[in-house]
Amino acid sequence: MWKKFCHWLLYKHMGWTKNVTEVHPDKYIICLAPHTSNWDFLLGQLYSGAEGWKINFLMKKEWFFWPMGLLMRRLGGIPVYRSKRTRMTDRLAEDAKQMKSFKLCITPEATRSPNPDWKCGFLHIAKKAEIPVLLYALDYERKLIECVHTIYPSDDTDGDMNTIKQYYKPFKGKHPEKFTTGD
Repeated sequence: MWKKFCHWLLYKHMGWTKNVTEVHPDKYIICLAPHTSNWDFLLGQLYSGAEGWKINFLMKKEWFFWPMGLLMRRLGGIPVYRSKRTRMTDRLAEDAKQMKSFKLCITPEATRSPNPDWKCGFLHIAKKAEIPVLLYALDYERKLIECVHTIYPSDDTDGDMNTIKQYYKPFKGKHPEKFTTGD
């Protein structure tokens, strides 16, 4: 019922389409960009609902206040404490190694404001856990959800990040002025 509702709302009512060619194994990380609006979260939830997936996501701890925190955790949210050194990437990589299924969505910009210094923790998690990173884009101009590229992180994090940023250049967020790859 939920899957049908999400499918109807996202694709029929809101008019979004998808172009997803990449294989989704049992374990992976989704790198999602551009991230310029809170609407990105809603679209992500509708998309995962329409596809019948349960995907965890990282979100700043401020969203986990009561009672909102209960909902966020139920949806798969994992709070990020930016001011503390929690070794979160190591913990998540270890979880990915141990679990039969691991699906995590991360927005590398880590903010809805223009940020040329994207976070690379998702690459470290994927490298340590030996899992792929699926590059998902939300293009509001074309109302398109696209994933046509997968990255297997190398020892060259800067090179991998450059490849990722180049992939996202043509996509338009809800607020394009808030998106930058730093070029």
